[in-house]
Amino acid sequence: MDKYQVIIRPLITEQGTFQSQAFSAYPFQVHLKANKAQIKQAVEKIYNVKVKEVRTSNRKGKPRRRGAATGMTAHWKKAVVVLDEDSHIDLF
Repeated sequence: MDKYQVIIRPLITEQGTFQSQAFSAYPFQVHLKANKAQIKQAVEKIYNVKVKEVRTSNRKGKPRRRGAATGMTAHWKKAVVVLDEDSHIDLF
């Protein structure tokens, strides 16, 4: 899997901004089949930083309705990447 396919997008939220400033932890939406080693390599190569730890969680899609039709939003995977003390990503 290519490093640009592993990281889908950064999750810029209030909680993510606080974690990036306080704990140097950055959340990303990643590919469902990506493992922690692939996520670590992709973040290090794309952003030129040193990754200390990767935490992942699978997020289930939510049920949604539009009129009489029902459906689900897509399942996705979230990764929180903790960086070394010297590293920083300027997106947040």
